[in-house]
Amino acid sequence: MPLPASFDEFLGNSTAVEHLRMAVAAGRFPHSLILAGATGAGKYTLAIMLTMAIACERQPRNLWSNGQSLAAFCGHCRNCMRIMQAADLEAAVAAAVIARDDLRETDKKETRVLIQPHPDVLILPPDPPQLLIKLGQVRTLIQRSQYLPSEAPRKIFILTSSNLMKEAANSLLKVLEEPPPSVHILLLAENPSELLPTIRSRCALVRLGALPAGEMEMLVSARRPELPLRDRELVGRLAQGAAGQALSFDLPGYMAARADALLLLRNATEEPDHTTLFKMTESYRAGAEGQAKTAGMLRALSLLLEDLLLLGAGTPELVRNIDLRPELERLSGVLTFPWIEAAARGMDQVYTGMRRNLLRSLALDAYAGQLTAAERTL
Repeated sequence: MPLPASFDEFLGNSTAVEHLRMAVAAGRFPHSLILAGATGAGKYTLAIMLTMAIACERQPRNLWSNGQSLAAFCGHCRNCMRIMQAADLEAAVAAAVIARDDLRETDKKETRVLIQPHPDVLILPPDPPQLLIKLGQVRTLIQRSQYLPSEAPRKIFILTSSNLMKEAANSLLKVLEEPPPSVHILLLAENPSELLPTIRSRCALVRLGALPAGEMEMLVSARRPELPLRDRELVGRLAQGAAGQALSFDLPGYMAARADALLLLRNATEEPDHTTLFKMTESYRAGAEGQAKTAGMLRALSLLLEDLLLLGAGTPELVRNIDLRPELERLSGVLTFPWIEAAARGMDQVYTGMRRNLLRSLALDAYAGQLTAAERTL
């Protein structure tokens, strides 16, 4: 999705965005900031736009309704143009990985994926293939934060998935405790509670909330008119209030992932069909493609479980998989709350196994067995 040409084009959360712009204009932007929100809520897009507003050579200003000055960016100066090159995070990471693969084997092991579109802007994504922010990346951040900015008013560091840290988290504390006056660190996270309490206590927090379902459906209708009417409503609900996710939602891919997730549920509630199950799990191979496929299936399963909880709570109007309403109602009559709770815990174990590079097909087979056993004992 292209970068909005101005803050006015950023979808949703206008009050939060305006307060951040006001802080930039007043020179009171936090040294350390957590931007929280669901996937597709616009965390990375907003981080890039705020970075451009801080670094813009022309420093344009708008007026808020209460007369306060709001920071903006021109989009045409040298600083803006270079920072804008990192707007497509996926492409930037792919280019960095290719550059690393071209290195000698000895150098490749010591090289971490970093994106630097501007001398004073450094972006730290999860390092493939483990998809964790590594200690070497954070050490680079600490080292570079000690130097004054060379071409922008401030140095800016963006951690795109700050919750995906292990030992690197403790190292980050060193710079969060006493940040240099010319440094801003933006930590993007879906769930801030996954960050260390010592990190959260040293950062300001801004949450990007979900857009209402009706507003989402109007957005999809306006931006994706090629979709049939029923599909627009479905995408608007499945995107969970995240505008960016709705505009790029891969409905055929989700349907395929959901079919596998439904197979797990049916296998647990009916007579187990191990042959069909094993054929499905066998397709979840190693490598980045298999990892993405597994994550997609688990996301689909999570949405199905949430819908079952919504039906059990007597709020069917909030169900997201509206095209599966009859089957979800049937499953809701069979599956108890403790079973759904156990299924959610099992998903966490599969995610943990993915991060440890366990065989995905075996992890899914074990998970399916747990679901069947749980259903029989509850």
